[in-house]
Amino acid sequence: MKEKKVIIIGAAGRDFHNFNTVFRENVHYRVVAFTAAQIPDIDDRKYPAELAGERYPDGIPIFPQDKLEELIHDLEVDECIFAYSDVNYQFVMGLGAQVNAAGADFRLMGPKSTTLKSKKPVISVCATRTGCGKSQTARKIIENLMEMGLKVIVVRHPMPYGNLVEQKVQRFSTVEDLHRHHCTIEEMEEYEPHVVRGNVIYAGVDYEAILREAEKDPDGCDVILWDGGNNDFSFYQPDLAVTVLDPHRPGQELSYYPGEVNLRTADVAIINKIDSADPDAVVQVERNIKHANPTATVIKAESTIHVDQPELIKNKRVVVIEDGPTLTHGEMKLGAGIIAAQRLEASEIIDPRPYLTGKLIDTFKTYPEIGTLIPAMGYGEQQLKDLEATIDKIDCDAVVIGTPIDLSRVINIKKPFVRVHYDLKEQGEQKLEKVLALFVKQYIK
Repeated sequence: MKEKKVIIIGAAGRDFHNFNTVFRENVHYRVVAFTAAQIPDIDDRKYPAELAGERYPDGIPIFPQDKLEELIHDLEVDECIFAYSDVNYQFVMGLGAQVNAAGADFRLMGPKSTTLKSKKPVISVCATRTGCGKSQTARKIIENLMEMGLKVIVVRHPMPYGNLVEQKVQRFSTVEDLHRHHCTIEEMEEYEPHVVRGNVIYAGVDYEAILREAEKDPDGCDVILWDGGNNDFSFYQPDLAVTVLDPHRPGQELSYYPGEVNLRTADVAIINKIDSADPDAVVQVERNIKHANPTATVIKAESTIHVDQPELIKNKRVVVIEDGPTLTHGEMKLGAGIIAAQRLEASEIIDPRPYLTGKLIDTFKTYPEIGTLIPAMGYGEQQLKDLEATIDKIDCDAVVIGTPIDLSRVINIKKPFVRVHYDLKEQGEQKLEKVLALFVKQYIK
């Protein structure tokens, strides 16, 4: 039987996982290329032979996605696999039409063919969009499990933007590990909140190898928590699936891929940020949950905000820095920093756009709707330098940092700055504590 030639359309995450689990050893397929989008500077490299396996001694080239049609023709491609997340249905099917018009099949791969089974109980924390509040939900779940005396190992959705061979399996237990692995800001935002609280977190490229290491972690492992990225579904088969929804973007839980997959497969659906969202939007999201997944347990929660030095905001002219992916492909117009600045009555939130430097200019061209705040873009050294230079140029009284990490550790902020912290606080009778108690009773011996 002739091999089918395949291109995997990705963004350095789900694409590599689908290759590793489905195509690497499959003699019926030949992956001739990956394409890359969504994340800057991850194309024009190779998926290395050390990870691709014996059937790919030269590795697999990674091209920009805008070369897709040309690649389909030149490489005589039979099938294209769409393998990244947090995109609307119009975009997905538009790309499908582009692939079909070039002559190839277009395919979306589901959990049955791509999820791995763990020897340990697994809780997945996913979302319907980037920036819904997965991280604070994961922290809340971990706190509850730790109070029960359980050891939780976190595995984070991939962000392998550097040396892929070195990033095959990564283990983080200290802040020093973040520097040793040359983590980007996006990686630090996800890893640091776990390690500073004493949790071990794994990430990397080969998620079966990662899973097996996590299961036998030297610190012990009772439960594996899948800490999802973007709105992708879990790489591991969950025993308890938790999905977070955002009423600041009502309706998008039914119009973004694969966020609706997460909604429809959730055991628990958490409507977060009810304290800052329009009440009618909360009702709409709850109605959509009941329509798509009527058996899910629905929990409503506030995203509570606290600031370490509120006097640096009140009646001050401030510039706000927010989580990068939430503002870019997450399409949010505000985050915890903006909400804190508004609630604490900053006299002015300064528009940073006249002061942008280097790659931040490109970011605002790509995502012109970002508005009057700065996305914490830090995928590489140059982006960090540009972020630092932009902040330096802005005439303000203080910098409000709404990111999960302490930015002052990775860039030099010469102005007074204040960090905004946020946590999940459930409202009503339904609580995660009750759900987790049932989970532990069923799955933990």
